[in-house]
Parts: sequence; C-alpha cells; structure tokens
Amino acid sequence: MKDLGHTKHILGMEIRRDRAQGRLWLSQKEYMKKVIKRFNMESAKSVSCPLGAQFKLSSKQCPVKTEDNEYMKKVPYASAVGSIMYVMTCTRPDLRYAIVVLSRFLSNPGNEYWEGIKWILRYLKRTVELCIGYGRNTATLQAYTDADMAGDIDSKRSTSGYVFVFAGGAVSWQSKL
Repeated sequence: MKDLGHTKHILGMEIRRDRAQGRLWLSQKEYMKKVIKRFNMESAKSVSCPLGAQFKLSSKQCPVKTEDNEYMKKVPYASAVGSIMYVMTCTRPDLRYAIVVLSRFLSNPGNEYWEGIKWILRYLKRTVELCIGYGRNTATLQAYTDADMAGDIDSKRSTSGYVFVFAGGAVSWQSKL
C-alpha cells in the first residue's frame, strides 16, 4: 500500500484544509461549473434564491397533449434533476427543498418544471463558490427545522425539512412531503 498524501478530491468534491486554524471545506465548484455548461446556462442571468416564489407547481401543469409530451421527452429534465441532486446530496443542503419539489414530476414534467430546473441552475451559477465548512472550535450540534404548511397544491400536504449542523457545517439534511 502506498501513502498518496492528504486527499484533495473525492467523488467530485474538492477538500480544502487549513490545519493551523483547524478548518476543513467541502466544495463541488468544478462539478457545478460542468453541470451549468452541460445545460447551456453559462450566459444565463443568475438569481439569488434556489426556487422563485412564482413557481406554484402542481400536477395540473403536466402535459396532456401528445405534442407537448413529445417536446418534453427531448428535454434533459431527469438528467438535470439527477445532476442537481448529486450536488445537493454532497455539499449543498440549500438546494434540498427546490429539488424535492421539482423531482415530484419526473415521470411527466411540463415546461413550467423545466423552467424551475433552469432557475436552480441559474442559482448554482451565482453560488458556485459556496461550500460546507467545518471548524474544530465549534464542536456543538445544532438542529433546525421548518415546514411550508400545506404547500403542495395537489395534496395540501406540508413539506417539512431539517438540517443538523456540527462543527459549523451541515452534516445531515432532509426535506420531504
């Protein structure tokens, strides 16, 4: 077995350390740049929140006409959702609610849902530098939770979520209907 030194990259994540200050950061900056490029969003205007308030998505917006279904089959919706979901799972808990909402329509997405995905990509473009940071001087566990109170238009059910923070960085997060 050979010692290759300190890990700097793993599974598409960059690991940065400052041993003197006891800090560690996890980032997917390069992966996010590739995703933004793959979906042709490099020149899109960036936005400041993961999903705009104007997105009131429901199953009523799913395409019913054959031509609409055929058009949406050409759109890389599932691929974009999967790419964003990978970022969200590894280093970006701020994307959780938005991607959970938009992944509900994977089997029959309409153009409104595709616009929502492009919105998230525009948000990623603006926040590509964000990362999770941990520090040895903040070794306390904190928990936060929230719900949207019957925010699902179809079922009138609430989407709830939580995030656990340890050493200054998120260690567990969830959002579900």
